[in-house]
Amino acid sequence: MHIDLNAADSPAELKTDVCIVGGGAAGITAARRLLEQGLSVVLLESGGLDYERSTAALNAGQNVGEAYYDLEDARLRFFGGTTAIWGGRIAELDPIDLERRDWVPHSGWPIRWSELARYYGPARAIFGEPPEGATADDLRRAGAPTPAFDAARLEVGVWTFDRRFNRFVFDACSDLVRDPRCRIVTHATVTEIELHADAGHVRRLRARSLAGRGLAVDAQMFILAAGGLENPRLLLASNRVIGAGIGNGHDQVGRYFMEHPHARGGRVVGARAWDLLKAFSRTHRTASQELAGLLKPSARAQQDLRILNSSLTIAARQPADAAMNWGVRAYSRLKHNIAPSRGGRALWMTTKSAVKWAQQRTDPLRPWLLHRLGLRDLALLVRAEQAPNPSSRVLLTSQRDPLGVPRLALDWRTTPLDGDSVGGLVTLLDAELRRLGFGRVERARWLDEPYDGWRTDPLISAHPIGGYHHMGTTRMSDDPRQGVTDAFGRVHGVENLYVVGSSVFPTSGWANPTLTIAALTLRTSDQIARRLARTAAA
Repeated sequence: MHIDLNAADSPAELKTDVCIVGGGAAGITAARRLLEQGLSVVLLESGGLDYERSTAALNAGQNVGEAYYDLEDARLRFFGGTTAIWGGRIAELDPIDLERRDWVPHSGWPIRWSELARYYGPARAIFGEPPEGATADDLRRAGAPTPAFDAARLEVGVWTFDRRFNRFVFDACSDLVRDPRCRIVTHATVTEIELHADAGHVRRLRARSLAGRGLAVDAQMFILAAGGLENPRLLLASNRVIGAGIGNGHDQVGRYFMEHPHARGGRVVGARAWDLLKAFSRTHRTASQELAGLLKPSARAQQDLRILNSSLTIAARQPADAAMNWGVRAYSRLKHNIAPSRGGRALWMTTKSAVKWAQQRTDPLRPWLLHRLGLRDLALLVRAEQAPNPSSRVLLTSQRDPLGVPRLALDWRTTPLDGDSVGGLVTLLDAELRRLGFGRVERARWLDEPYDGWRTDPLISAHPIGGYHHMGTTRMSDDPRQGVTDAFGRVHGVENLYVVGSSVFPTSGWANPTLTIAALTLRTSDQIARRLARTAAA
């Protein structure tokens, strides 16, 4: 059932087993899993069924740290969330990403790799993927001539791609709309998580629409699935019972904000350019999958060099000191200046599909010729792991949005370890290319200068700052002094409030977060179902 809170006949109260805040990939995945377990669900979505400028304006806030994207446009508020325009990259974290690394302060997850891996197979099924992830051998069989790097130093990683870009939009979720135990409420922005006087339980959620209508939701369990910026915002803003905000007894809510920052790591010169471009500059297709290769340091190399698990690809890009050419400018304008409405998204995906079609038929010849003519470098496009940093955080401001919720400020801060890790990865690649006779690397100048913040480059990526991945702000930890939730995503000190999404990640690894978000959401949903079953049986 779909309810629009803007409608005059919308209810003022709802009761359910589980109330979920956020209609993106995490919230929708949780709803489906809980419905499978026989539970009733209310799913609250702040936006409508498509992009609306007035709703998007609720995202507005301040960037007070390192340069970052305009917060109003840093995530989408409508059913389906930011996955409505995502690139579809699917990848698993590595086992080392969950380990306590003595050279990475605040690292370590409260769950074992085997526990996460158990849910990766079911998570892959959500995206139409086979149970097991693709390997470098699959990439080679698809036609990518990857060099024989020493796997003890440098690994070839693989992304696969979800070919259905609109998997979570409203039209693709008719199963939820038809389910008699599911009520989807759009234009329902949560304004307060209301605690009992004992502060140990959530009593209800309060939501409002921009049309002024209110809604109270009573539930046995509550799940925040609103993303790495909105999850901490809601916890901090709900401060009537606990002055510092829910789950914030140790000043942990909003801290450890992480991205996957992008950068230019340098360029390859004197290279066997054809082979490198064919291997890494485009996607490769099999009968059932679309694959792309990347390079990352092995677990052993990370330990030896005391670096993070960052990644890079090799692609033809304009030199670092070049002026942006007209094609790149036009592509960037199309992507960033068109509103992400249904029509805008369709135009963008049509353009993206046309670009991929052309690449499949002209690459690597086109970039190879441009490189031979001196118009393109063999650039190192870095997608880095960011170290968890408690000073990198989300804060509330004194300004309020039209619904009365305090607006946020993002104080994004990177550390020297982030830059040093890129330098270490580039050094590994240089050594391996020289050993194999594939050329050598000229490092980007910023890697050899004193670190004074992350260096972005608008010529290296359509997303020059980062991947729009908002992680870490309600991190998992067994110790409430070091995190906001326990290993299942339950907020410390609150029996019936959970968080799902990448905000619970203690570290980010190299991998795009969506697959891991889905895996953890399935795990948390199963835990909630078990707890409610025990309560019903008591």
